[in-house]
Amino acid sequence: MAVVPDLSRMRRDYETRGLREDDLAPTWVEQFDRWFADAVAAELPEPNAVVVATADADGAPDARIVLLKGYDEAGFVFATSYASAKGAQLAVNPRAALVFPWHALQRQVRVTGRVERVGPTASDDLWDPRPRGAQLAAAASLQSTPVDSREELVERLRLLDADTQGEKLPRPEVWGGYRVVPDTVEFWQGGADRLHDRLRFVRSAPGGHGMAEGGGWVVQRLAP
Repeated sequence: MAVVPDLSRMRRDYETRGLREDDLAPTWVEQFDRWFADAVAAELPEPNAVVVATADADGAPDARIVLLKGYDEAGFVFATSYASAKGAQLAVNPRAALVFPWHALQRQVRVTGRVERVGPTASDDLWDPRPRGAQLAAAASLQSTPVDSREELVERLRLLDADTQGEKLPRPEVWGGYRVVPDTVEFWQGGADRLHDRLRFVRSAPGGHGMAEGGGWVVQRLAP
């Protein structure tokens, strides 16, 4: 029998300089540039892996990890099947939360915002670079639906591969990109004795609290 550790005593203290307001870039996208570059330089496995949390019409939450496929000042982009569980949830409740879990750097980036589909051209640009095997899997698999066996999935891929005979696979209409348009972007840096630094960019509103920044955003410090 496996020995289960005492989870209440599992703890690793954080030893970093922290994150101060003076350290912060002028915009959230420039700050994300810095931290993403650090994650890549640290050779973290799949630094673009991000937790995407959604909810259905009743508010029941769901979450999974996907790969970020792009970002800019307009938001964060990932791709999936529109018919997947997350696609169905976003159709009725078009909001999401993201978490980039860069534990090795004692950092997280947390995002909340509304979600929109990117256009067909942008979705084609996400589809075309995918390896043929990944395209076959996306085209042959009805994502999130029950299947009798793995062998059934393998056979679907084999048949599709044989039918297309190595030709370029067009993007399925049911597959495409989503953009999370952020309302908040929080940069979380672990601190000693759990006194973490949390600086959050928030789309500004009249009467809001925080340090004013350009582009309609303010910065707030959050208690850990």
